[in-house]
Amino acid sequence: MSKIALITGATSGIGAACAHLFAAQGYDLVLLARREQLLEQASKQLEDKYAVAVKRIVADVRDQEDLSYKLETLPASWKKVYVLINNAGLSQGLDPIDKGSIADWDTMIDTNVKGLLYTTKIVSSWMVAQKKGHIINIGSIAGQEVYPNGNVYCATKHAVDALNKGMRIDLLPHGIRVTAINPGMVETEFSKVRFKGDEGRAKKVYDGLDPLMANDIAEAIWFAVSRPAHVNINDMLIMPTAQATGTIINRK
Repeated sequence: MSKIALITGATSGIGAACAHLFAAQGYDLVLLARREQLLEQASKQLEDKYAVAVKRIVADVRDQEDLSYKLETLPASWKKVYVLINNAGLSQGLDPIDKGSIADWDTMIDTNVKGLLYTTKIVSSWMVAQKKGHIINIGSIAGQEVYPNGNVYCATKHAVDALNKGMRIDLLPHGIRVTAINPGMVETEFSKVRFKGDEGRAKKVYDGLDPLMANDIAEAIWFAVSRPAHVNINDMLIMPTAQATGTIINRK
């Protein structure tokens, strides 16, 4: 088989863009996502367009038991993952701490932190056994600073930042690279999910500026992965030209 990339949250946004870019570079793919119909459509398109092999896993990274079963029962040839892209993540709501929804908090913590850990624990063990691999963790500008009403989402992305550093130390003896990709404003489903389907409110987030697009982040990820084996890109913070910080934005 070719080199294999495992991508979580693979049916939309940054995950989907990574799937296309890595397939174009000849990688076979393990695509993990919750939405079965979208996953089937995306897999067939990738197989037809790039002539690569695609393994589909319908799973929610929050469900540790189901996720573990589906990963561990993959055929041995599919466990030779060279690149893990921990892309699955989300934000729910934009409320001050005293008005926040505990259900939203649980969803963010379970997805952004625990789901990333569940996936990484299994896939990193395969990488340790083969003494090679590259883990890409999708963080955020929210993991570098805190903005009003971002409280728990920012906390989860700060946790991802700490995990990046911890993983890099723990996996160093095994020759496994770990890279943090921290985007600013990227126009994907992110705001629509944050505002629970309110498309009007989500659209306003990007009004008056040219935000990053999913492919911009995929290209940054490919840059990190395609460096020579002795080079590791530890952290990359990527912002639209119109954005200086999480909250300072130049709108036309």
